[in-house]
Amino acid sequence: MTRVLSENTRAVTRTRRVVFLDGNAGLPRELLGNKGYGIDSMRRHGLPVPPAFCITTEVCADWFDDPERAIDSVLREAVREKMAGLEAETGRTFGRGPRPLLVSVRSGAAQSMPGMLDTVLDLGINDAVEESLAELHSPRFACDTRRRFQEMYRRIVLGDPTGAVPDDPYDQMRGAISAVFASWNSDRAVAYRSHYGHDHVSGTAVVVQAMVFGNMEQNSGTGVVFSRNPMTGANEPFGEWLPGGQGEDVVSGTFDVEPITALRHEQPAVYDELMAAAKYLERRAGDVQDIEFTVEDGKLWLLQTRVAKRSAQAAVRLALQLRHEGLIDEAETLLRVTPAHVEALLMPSLQPETRLAAPLLATGLPACPGVVSGKAYVDVDEAIDAADAGEDVILVRNHTSPHDVAGMLAARGIVTEVGGGTSHAAVVSRELGRPAVVGCGIGITDTLSGKLITIDGSEGEVREGVLQLQAWSEHDSPDFRELASIARKLSILRAHRDGDYPRLQDATVDAVRAAMAAGHTDVVSETPLLAMLTAVRLTETRD
Repeated sequence: MTRVLSENTRAVTRTRRVVFLDGNAGLPRELLGNKGYGIDSMRRHGLPVPPAFCITTEVCADWFDDPERAIDSVLREAVREKMAGLEAETGRTFGRGPRPLLVSVRSGAAQSMPGMLDTVLDLGINDAVEESLAELHSPRFACDTRRRFQEMYRRIVLGDPTGAVPDDPYDQMRGAISAVFASWNSDRAVAYRSHYGHDHVSGTAVVVQAMVFGNMEQNSGTGVVFSRNPMTGANEPFGEWLPGGQGEDVVSGTFDVEPITALRHEQPAVYDELMAAAKYLERRAGDVQDIEFTVEDGKLWLLQTRVAKRSAQAAVRLALQLRHEGLIDEAETLLRVTPAHVEALLMPSLQPETRLAAPLLATGLPACPGVVSGKAYVDVDEAIDAADAGEDVILVRNHTSPHDVAGMLAARGIVTEVGGGTSHAAVVSRELGRPAVVGCGIGITDTLSGKLITIDGSEGEVREGVLQLQAWSEHDSPDFRELASIARKLSILRAHRDGDYPRLQDATVDAVRAAMAAGHTDVVSETPLLAMLTAVRLTETRD
C-alpha cells in the first residue's frame, strides 16, 4: 500500500500511534481523522465530551500490509494503556464491575464519509458486566444494552446474525478495530470515494470513546443537530431528537424521531446548553456544524462535530450569510459555492400550476431540494442496471443504508418510507445533490414501484408522471446576483451578461481555461457566475 504521510509526520507517529484525545493530541487531521480531530478540538475548548483516544491512520496503513501484526502492535500495550486512562477519567472499569466502562469503536476518515465506514457501540459487555449494569441502573437498561451490542457486533464484525460474540473485552476490541479498518475498502466506501475523486490510500483512524447512554430510563436520549438548516440555508437550528435511543437509531432512519424543538420542551436547560455549544463551534469553524449528541440522565454530552453537508440551495445562502456576519471573507465565500451548486440550482423547476394538476402519490419530509422525474425502482441492483441502460431512475426504499450507496449514486432522486432529516438517506442525498423526500409512510414502496413519478425535494411531494419543468437563469436569483458582484471583484476573468467583450460559448473548465490562456479579462457569458466560479477554482489550482 502506498503511504501518503510525510516523513516528518511519520516520524512523529512512530511514537504516537495511539493518542489521547484530551485537547493536546497535537496531530493533524490526516492522522486523527475528522472525528478524532473534532473530539480533540472540543475537549481543548472545555466542551462536554466523553473521554476518548485515537488509533491513527498510520496503524490502518500497517493493517493493510499485515492485519494481525498491526493490531498486535497497538493492542498489547498502547490500547491497554489508553484504556487505563479512560478508566481513571471515568471512574469505571473495562470488562468488569461494579461500575463497568463500555466504549464505542468508531471510524474516522480525514475526509467526512457519513455512513460509509463501520462503528461498534457498547463494546465491553458480557454476562458479568450485564449483571453489574443491572444492579447499578436497571435490568431493562442492561438487557437492552447487551442486545444492542450483540446485534451490532454480529452484523459488523462477524457478518453472522447467530455468530458467537467473544466474552473477553479485548477480544471484542480486536474484532471491532479490524472491522473498522476493513470497512475502508468496502464496496460502498470505494464507490463513495470514487464518486468524489478522493484518494483510496489514506485509510481511517479508529476512535475509542467512553460510552454515554441515551437508552437509560429517564431524561435520556440521542440526537443530531445542525447549527443552521442544511436543506434550506435558513439561519435556525435544525435537528432531530430520540428519547431513549442511541446514536445509530437516529441516523439509521428506522425510528420515529422528534424535531429538535421537542428537546426544548422536555429538557429546556439541556436544549439551551446544546444551542450555545452549536453556535460556539460554528463561530470557531466559520462554518455550519453537524453535531451528534447524547443526553444521559439529564446531562448533555457532545460526541462528534463536523462541517455540515448541505444542499446546493443551502450552500449559496449559507455562504452569503456567513459573509454578512463577518465569519468568512469574500474569497472564502466564492470557494464555498461550487460550479456544481450553481448548475444544480439552474436546473429547470416545477411551476405551481403543473405541480397541482398532477395526482399526489405521497408526501414526506423535503430532505434535499430539486425536482426530478423517472421510473421508481425498489431494488438497488435493478435500479443500477436501469440507470446503466440509460433510464432515469428514482430509488424508492423503506430506508437507505450504506449498502445502498451505489444505487443512490445511480438514481436521479431518492424516496423513503421512514426516516427524518438527519437519516442516512437525507444526509447522503444532500451531499450527492440528489433531490429526496423521506418519511413518506409504510407501503409507499409498493405504491410507487414501477411507476413514472416526479419528486419535488423542496415541497416534500411525490406526484404521478413525468412533469414539464421551466428553466431559470442566474439573473432570476438575488443570491446569484450578489455572488456575481463579489466574483467580478476577485476573479481574474470577469464575466458579464452583455457588453463589447469576447463571447464565452459555455462555462466548462476547458472553455474558461482557454479564455484565461488567451489573456481575456472580460467576457460575455450566458452564465456569468458559473464562468467566474470556474475561473476562481482554476486560479486556486494554478496557485
